[in-house]
Amino acid sequence: MITYELMVLLRIMPKPETKQVLRRIADQIFEKGGFIRKLENLGTQEMPYKAKAHDAIHKQASYFLYEFHAPPSSIFPLLDEYIRDVDIVRRRIFKKNEEASFECTLSQELLPPPYRKEVQELITEARKKDKPKFQYNSGLDYYPFQK
Repeated sequence: MITYELMVLLRIMPKPETKQVLRRIADQIFEKGGFIRKLENLGTQEMPYKAKAHDAIHKQASYFLYEFHAPPSSIFPLLDEYIRDVDIVRRRIFKKNEEASFECTLSQELLPPPYRKEVQELITEARKKDKPKFQYNSGLDYYPFQK
């Protein structure tokens, strides 16, 4: 299954109602065959701009981030259900990219460029290639233009 992130902006409500809405969102994910990895509360913040949702104008919202695994066929039905939910102001589902693993080479990066392994490989590769020499095709035994 693919990992997704669901960013949800909820209208301002008391804690018990917010808990019910979060539970309802999670239950819908479970019904579609997904499972939740993480739920993160990002707090209540001012929205960057006013948003109109379900005949109400919202200036503040509670931000929540779900990280979940689900089959790709369940994403559009989830969004369709969240559009109709009165308590949700905004919702977005993003496919989460896997973080690429890398090897830390800080000790090599701190070396001066001529001593780095990659630079030395580039220098040896450049020396192997035959560089074409410029030939004057004028037929004269001298270069008529000044050097």
